[in-house]
Amino acid sequence: MNTFSNLKELLRALQMEEKLLSEMFVKRKSLVYRYDFALEMVDYKEEKIQFLIDHSVIYKNGDYLELDTQYLDFFENVLGVNEEINTSYINENIRNVRENINYLLNEKNEIRRYNYLRFIKNTFKKIALSTFKNVVDLRRNIDTTFKNEPNYKNKKAKLENLDRKRLDILDLIYQTENLISSEEKTFFKAALDEELNNIIIQLKRDLIECSHNLIETEKQIIEFLNQIKYQSGIIEKLRKIKYLKDQFIIKDGTDIIEVLSQRNLVVFEKQPTYPVKLSPDFLATDEGFEAIKRISGRIKTKAEIKIPVAENISRDQLDTQIQEEVLINLEEVKNNFMATGNNLFNFLMNYNFLKEVSFPERVTLYCQLISQYEEIFEIISSYETFQDIEYTLVYPKTN
Repeated sequence: MNTFSNLKELLRALQMEEKLLSEMFVKRKSLVYRYDFALEMVDYKEEKIQFLIDHSVIYKNGDYLELDTQYLDFFENVLGVNEEINTSYINENIRNVRENINYLLNEKNEIRRYNYLRFIKNTFKKIALSTFKNVVDLRRNIDTTFKNEPNYKNKKAKLENLDRKRLDILDLIYQTENLISSEEKTFFKAALDEELNNIIIQLKRDLIECSHNLIETEKQIIEFLNQIKYQSGIIEKLRKIKYLKDQFIIKDGTDIIEVLSQRNLVVFEKQPTYPVKLSPDFLATDEGFEAIKRISGRIKTKAEIKIPVAENISRDQLDTQIQEEVLINLEEVKNNFMATGNNLFNFLMNYNFLKEVSFPERVTLYCQLISQYEEIFEIISSYETFQDIEYTLVYPKTN
């Protein structure tokens, strides 16, 4: 297995195959990502995929590819999309704080003391961020499990496991508060560091907010578990009723007829129907006509639907009419201009067209000719004026 020699090489590799890695990350929850799909993403250059495999960015499993765990965890943690609740990370940070406090108290060198203090500050920031993220992920997982898990036994087991994780997070919050308020109270008073004090104050606020959220989470778990218990009881009763019905002993073995006769629930009533009238605009469309035919076939009416026939087209409307229009040939005008020594504007003002051409139309032709044949015209920076119009002097270009 090869490793990247430095950070620059790693970042370059990730950037070069950004398209493939992004696609694999987006589809990380899919069961498989085919090798053929990856080849298409890298323009069928197998050496690019092999480079990522050799450096353990991805690994190959038969005809399929997957992102390596360490890169997958890194991407999810940085982007904040990791739904896994990891309480051991918080516990490890608490232990690291305790250890570095002891190191700092035993150290006499100011530079090393500062390094220990900086590590403690960063760790407290990590604790706040990790705790808050775990609380958010916990609530999301609880809601997702209750709504999407089809198996009642698994749903109950998952919710109970999530409740245990809630208790673990709550215990870690108590440990952190105890570390700040009791265990190392003397250290925090003697630290005399304004930034550390601000971090501790913000950490306490975040932990209080997380504790309040966990209280609401506990209520939510209890409510969901009660609903599962109630729904499971209903399903169990339905299974027993179905068994008795299948055995044809439901009437003799139970009092279901008597119970149902005493209840007047809406579910036992005939479901009302409310016909909706179709709009005339809809009925005038082809889709509306098809709907009418379907309804007519269902009713089995003998009435025949006749499509109205349009009237005959009169002979006058069939007579062809020819309309002639004289068009100006710009190529011919250009050739005639190139044979003269006059400027383009005066040439067009005096040009004899085959039809009547107004002054604005001649100005338009002036602009069109310059636009299309600029490379063979010599455009001079001098200007002249004609009828309040200022125009540039344009002559045929001579080689």
